[in-house]
Order: sequence, then C-alpha cells, then structure tokens
Amino acid sequence: MRRFLTAPLLLAMLAAPVAVAQPVPVIRTEAASLRVVTVASGLENPWGMAFLPDGRILVTERPGRMRVVAKDGALSPPLGNVPKVYDSGQGGLLDVTLDPDFARSRLLYFTYAEPGDGGAGTALATAVFNETTLTDVKVLFRQQPKVSGGLHFGSRVVVGSDGKLWLGVGERYRRDEAQNLNVHLGKLLRLNKDGSVPADNPFVGRSDARPEIWSYGHRNIQGMARHPQTGIVWLHEHGAQGGDEINIPERAKNYGWPVITHGIDYSGAKIGVGTAAPGMEQPLLHWTPSIAPSGMAFYSGSKMPGWTGNLFVGSLKFGTLHRVVLDGTRVVRQEQMLKEIGDNIRDVRDGPDGFLYLATDSPRGRILRLEPAP
Repeated sequence: MRRFLTAPLLLAMLAAPVAVAQPVPVIRTEAASLRVVTVASGLENPWGMAFLPDGRILVTERPGRMRVVAKDGALSPPLGNVPKVYDSGQGGLLDVTLDPDFARSRLLYFTYAEPGDGGAGTALATAVFNETTLTDVKVLFRQQPKVSGGLHFGSRVVVGSDGKLWLGVGERYRRDEAQNLNVHLGKLLRLNKDGSVPADNPFVGRSDARPEIWSYGHRNIQGMARHPQTGIVWLHEHGAQGGDEINIPERAKNYGWPVITHGIDYSGAKIGVGTAAPGMEQPLLHWTPSIAPSGMAFYSGSKMPGWTGNLFVGSLKFGTLHRVVLDGTRVVRQEQMLKEIGDNIRDVRDGPDGFLYLATDSPRGRILRLEPAP
C-alpha cells in the first residue's frame, strides 16, 4: 500500500539541511591558482618545521613541545627530553632544522628561550632524534647576557653551505645593545656544529667583541633561508612601527638598528638619526607599514612553476603570504596573497615534495600545504 507524505512533513524535509561535501576553495594569485590544504591541525602555536626523510614533519610548539606529524596528519605525543623553555611573551620553543647528514646521524638543531640567572636568553641545542624522544641533548650556545622580559628572542637556525650553523638572535627589546659587540643581542651568529667558534669569523681575536658574531645592528630576526643557487644566507627582521627588513648579511657589517631605520617608535617618536648613516647597510627590501614578518623560504619546486626562484615571507600582522619576485638580489615586484586563510603565518618552508608549506600562529594552529588547483 503506497504511503503519501503529508504537506507539513514534505515541507520539513525540503527545509532540512543536506550534507554536501565542500570542495577546497580555489584562490587566484598572479602566477597560479591554488588550493590551501590542511595537513595537520590542533597544534598550539607551532613555530618551526623540518621535513624528515620519509615525508613526516617535525614541528615545534612554542609552549615547549616537539611533535611529529604523520603523512595522514596525525600528531604524535610530545617528544621526550625537550629542555625546559621560558614560555612567556614571545619566548618558548622556537626553530628546528635537521643536519644535512640526518638520514645517518639522526642529528637535529633547535632554538629556544632558556630561563636562567637574570631572566632568559636565546639558546641553541643539538640532539639525536629517536622517534619518541630526544637523546644526547647538548646546548651549543647560550645568549649572553640573559635579561628579563619576554620580547625579541629571534630566532632561526640554518645550516649554511659552509657547514656552519647560522643563528639569528633578537636584541631582547634593548635597542642600543644591537650596536654593542660585547653582547650577543641583536646579532647574526656563526658557529661550528659543536658550538665552537670558526677561526675565520670576523671578530675573532678582538677583546671588544664576541667572536661568534658575523653581523650586527639587527632588531629581531624571525626568518632565515639559504639561497638555493648561491648558498648565501638571507634573513629578515622586524622593525618597530614600520621598517621590517630583508637583508643579505655580510661579514662584520652593521645593519643599523637602532641608529637607522625606516620605521618609527610605537609612540610615533623618531628612532635614531633617520634612514641612512655612514658605515651602515641599507636593506634589500623594507616594509613600511610593517607586516610583522615570520618564516621565510625560497621556492625551488616545480609544482608551481610560476613561483620557482621566488622568496616567500609570512606575516604575523595581516595573515598574508608575501611573494617577492627577484632578479638576482634585485626586487622586481611583490604580491600579497592568502588573506582568505584567516590565520597569521609563523613559518614558511619549501617542501621536499615540491609544495610550499605554512604553519599558522594560533592556539589551534595548523600546518598548510599550497597545491595547484586543477
């Protein structure tokens, strides 16, 4: 016997929501149409990423945890034996990178805000990755002096083409110390892999300078990357209100902070003497107003052919990704993209699979992969 629907029941069924799979939105950019794919979620303020040889991702969380992201996006429990960090303000567990011989040695390097006498300071450590824990943890470098407060720790670490460790350290919101060669604050540092000082560092043998220093006059370095062709280390650093900079740091050079800057103080007051002074370097590029840059990568993949050779920088202020088109060391143009994702970007990495990866700065942070749209 056929059953008929009553009018009220039919109307209720028509009004009921129907579950439909939603496609990943396509985002149009100048050089590519792309989709933003969530690789992993539920991370608390992810800060740094490193790709393991099998395609998994090692990720740091600022409160002091290090996890492994499986290929299906599952998060491992926190790795054991991570040193205690100073989890306050901008401090915490920061960057991570693998030794070039990681497949054999399982050796990695990581930076963090280390508590101690006088407050806290940026530290660099090495350890052996043992799947569920870190072993043979050794501190290679401790910023001197440690100071109070939770601002401007930096920090990124890069293994250079010269086999040295390049470490960016913020000036800990003590401006004038960036010009003081007797302290590590506001400096780019160059170390051997055991933490010792390379004999060819520019200030070795001087009684008025720390021998680890490569360049100085930096404010707060939160992005570093090695150029894929030249092997030269590039960095970016935060300005105050305006004056974020990209620099290509040369030995013993002074990059000006706080004597010269393209920004002003948060109060509106002038900082230093202006935008130029004798003996101080000009940036390759500056952003005024500030974008609050964090994370930086050269794209060397082929999945997005229109991007190959471009430099990508995340923004902690606007939640955007900035594509910098280069001709050698000359900036040709810039593109601002990905406002649609709705999260500030903390890290940017050139993935070994040819895709670009991002980490978002949030208590419910994500790792994202940029893929070409069909």
